[in-house]
Amino acid sequence: MEIAEIKVSYTNNNKKRLKITNSKMSYDLLLACWNKHTIELQEEFKVLLLNNTNQVLGIYPLAKGGSSSVNVDAKLVFSVALKCNAKGIIVAHNHPSGSLKISEADKIMTNKLKKAGEYLDIAVLDHLIITKNGFYSFNDEGIM
Repeated sequence: MEIAEIKVSYTNNNKKRLKITNSKMSYDLLLACWNKHTIELQEEFKVLLLNNTNQVLGIYPLAKGGSSSVNVDAKLVFSVALKCNAKGIIVAHNHPSGSLKISEADKIMTNKLKKAGEYLDIAVLDHLIITKNGFYSFNDEGIM
């Protein structure tokens, strides 16, 4: 019986990193990575990975869903963060409807991720709801 070997690697050739200092910077960066043709069609969930000084390590497109929801697996969120040696993350998803109103499911998911992050010493710094015309920041609204 053969057992597969698991390999973990970390490389970063990016010498100069963008430092996130506010939610608008996060929004602008994340929006630039969204497909403008599907942002009003299909929900997606992305993770912005940060080092200990809030410099961007990368953006991971975690999941795509339907027109009104996306399934987010906390294990996958943090497996990516751990592999990148991230100290903090900002999570984001879009609302195809264009509404910036948060749902109960959005609040529950945010709290679940925050709690998991506390156990792993990875701060969930913000959760953004994104539309092509604006954003809602859980942190700016005092919900984080």
